[in-house]
Amino acid sequence: METTITSCQANICSILKSSHHPKLPRIFPKYGSSVSSAMTRPGSITTTSNNISPINFKIDTGDNNNTIIVESKTVHNDNWLERMAINHLSKAVQETAGLEIDVAWYKGLVMVCEAMFKEFSLKQQRQIVTKALEKAIPSSLLFVIRTLMPPSKSTREFFAIFTTVAVRWLVGPGEIRESEFEGRKERNVVHITKCRFLEESKCIGMCTNLCKMPTQEFIHRTLGTPVNMIPNFDDMSCEYVFGQEPPAQEDDPAFKQPCYKICNAKRKHSTSCLS
Repeated sequence: METTITSCQANICSILKSSHHPKLPRIFPKYGSSVSSAMTRPGSITTTSNNISPINFKIDTGDNNNTIIVESKTVHNDNWLERMAINHLSKAVQETAGLEIDVAWYKGLVMVCEAMFKEFSLKQQRQIVTKALEKAIPSSLLFVIRTLMPPSKSTREFFAIFTTVAVRWLVGPGEIRESEFEGRKERNVVHITKCRFLEESKCIGMCTNLCKMPTQEFIHRTLGTPVNMIPNFDDMSCEYVFGQEPPAQEDDPAFKQPCYKICNAKRKHSTSCLS
């Protein structure tokens, strides 16, 4: 949903537009006058809303080059079971990486990932995440799933449905979509509306190295079904295409985009954050 704010909010426009306004450093102390260039796409800032789905407000300043988009931050109300899953995965990552973060719930999970992203090489990061997933998910369960569900249309569609239900707490709400597989239509695609991990970390490198690559490898190796994860760094959505082989890293568009300017991992904002 996008709404144009008219002249009755002209004072807001003037505050955001003026880099010398005395209130600006107090409202945005971290970014100062650079609010309009906070993200990779200029003119995007993040605020918090109580809505589950973010709402965009378009503020018309009269100058197309200075139009500012204010986007709310998704709020996730995790239940007790989802919190247990978050803490379980966070603990597995910490034990595997040899790190300790004394923060619970999703914030703690993101913090340990940020620490790992800074401390280890990209190759080590992927190895740690893969081992953490093996520790977090019983190998006997994975063996049963792989044995009873060899690659097929029904298996790919089952994995898509299971993903939208089982990992909602990790990546956010998703929906099943259709794609063409070997000449016929299948409901084997999961579209994540806005990835929770990417939104919280604000780091494209963490998305590709701590989520996309190790998850693709883990699912293919343990379940026998390839999956291609296709993040959209403009709107933070993502698609999981079950049955589709992911491209080689050197050909993957996800590794050709610079990181956000407010990357929480404090890495250099260039493609060196990704590879």
